[in-house]
Amino acid sequence: METKRILTVNEVNIHIKNLLSGDFLLRSICIRGEISNFKHHSSGHMYFSLKDDVSTLKCVMFRSYAQRLNFRPAHGMEVIAVGYISVYERDGTYQFYVSEMITAGSGALNIAYEQLKERLSKEGLFDSSRKRALPYWPRKIGIVTSPTGAAIQDMISVIKRRNPKVPILIIPAQVQGAEGSTSLTKALEAMYQTDVDVIITGRGGGSLEELWCFNEEKVVRKIAASPVPIISAVGHETDVTLADFAADVRAVTPSMAAELAVPVLSQAVETLTQYQKRLYNRLNQLLQQKRLKLEILANHPLLNRSEQFLQNYRQYVDQLEEKLCRQENLLLESCKQEVALLAGKLDALSPLKVLNRGFAVCENLDGRLIRQNDEVAVNEEIHVILSRGRLKCIVKDNGVENNG
Repeated sequence: METKRILTVNEVNIHIKNLLSGDFLLRSICIRGEISNFKHHSSGHMYFSLKDDVSTLKCVMFRSYAQRLNFRPAHGMEVIAVGYISVYERDGTYQFYVSEMITAGSGALNIAYEQLKERLSKEGLFDSSRKRALPYWPRKIGIVTSPTGAAIQDMISVIKRRNPKVPILIIPAQVQGAEGSTSLTKALEAMYQTDVDVIITGRGGGSLEELWCFNEEKVVRKIAASPVPIISAVGHETDVTLADFAADVRAVTPSMAAELAVPVLSQAVETLTQYQKRLYNRLNQLLQQKRLKLEILANHPLLNRSEQFLQNYRQYVDQLEEKLCRQENLLLESCKQEVALLAGKLDALSPLKVLNRGFAVCENLDGRLIRQNDEVAVNEEIHVILSRGRLKCIVKDNGVENNG
C-alpha cells in the first residue's frame, strides 16, 4: 500500500471525467428514451432522466440550449436527445449533458405547434374581439411574401383584375427555412411604417416544415401587432398555421386573400350608380311632398283673408286699449281719494290746527317744549309759538312758590 499513490476523491472524479471525455463515442452521442423526473429550474436549466425498460440516465440541459427548444418537455414524453457524457465532479456521478432534443413518435413540430397555440390562446392573442373588419375600399394594398413564388403572381393578377387602379406595395421576405421567421418579422415591421390600408402575408401550400416560419412565436406576435387589418393567406384550405389565428382574417389561399381585400371596381361603380339613383328618387319624392304641402298652405283661408284676419285683431287691440284706459282712470281716481283721506287725517293731527284754536306752544331757548311751570325759572327767557309768529317772553312768576 505504501508504494501506491493516494488520490483524493476529486482527483478520482477528474480522472474518470477525462476518461469519458476522451471516449470518441461519448463526446457526441444520440440517445432515445422517455423523460422522467422532469424539473424546469427557475434558472432556466432543465434537469431530468432518460429511461428505457431497463436503465435510467441522469440528464441536464442548460438554459442556453433549453431556450432553443420549440416544444415543452414533460414527464413521460419520448424524445431523442443529442449531447455528451461526462462526470459531475461534486457528486461523483456521470450524466448526459443535452444540447439538442426533439420528440419521437408524434413529431416535435406538432407538439411545438399545439403547445404554442395553447399558450398564446390563453394570452388572448387569438380572441375574436381583437379581429377588425377589412376596409371596404382600400386605397393601398400591402403584400409581404416571397417575390419569386407563385403566390405573389396570383395575388397581383387577382387584384389587377378586380381593381386595376388600386396601388400595391410589395415588401419581399423569405417564407420558409431557418431565416424565414426573422425575414418575415423584419418585412412586416417595414410594412407597418407605410400608409397601406390592409396587409396580406402568406405563401403557397407546403409541408408543416415548409410552413413552419408562420408558426414561429415572433412572427405570430408581429402579425397580431399589425396597426391595420391583416389577412393571413398561408397554404391551402387544409393548412392552418398560428399566423391564421393571429390575423384579422384568414384566407384559404393567397388568391382568396386578394379577393377579400379588393372589391371589384365595376361592381362598386354599379352599386354607387344604384345608390345615386335611389338618392335622386328619394329627393324627388321629398320635393313633391314639400311642394304639395306648400300648395295646401297657400290655399289656406288664413292666407287668403289675411287682411280680414288682421282687421279683427286690430279691433281687438283697440278694445283692449280702451279697457286699459278705463282701468287706469279708475285706479287713478281711487288713489286720489285715498290721498285726500290721508291728507285729512294728517291735517287733523297737525299742531297748527291746535294753535289756530287759540292755543300756544312754549319752549326754552334750546327748543325743548315746556309742559310744566316748574320747568322754567323766574326771569328765564322763553319762546311762545302762536298760530302766526312767535313771542320772546321773560318769566316773571312761575307759580312754584305759590304752589308751594
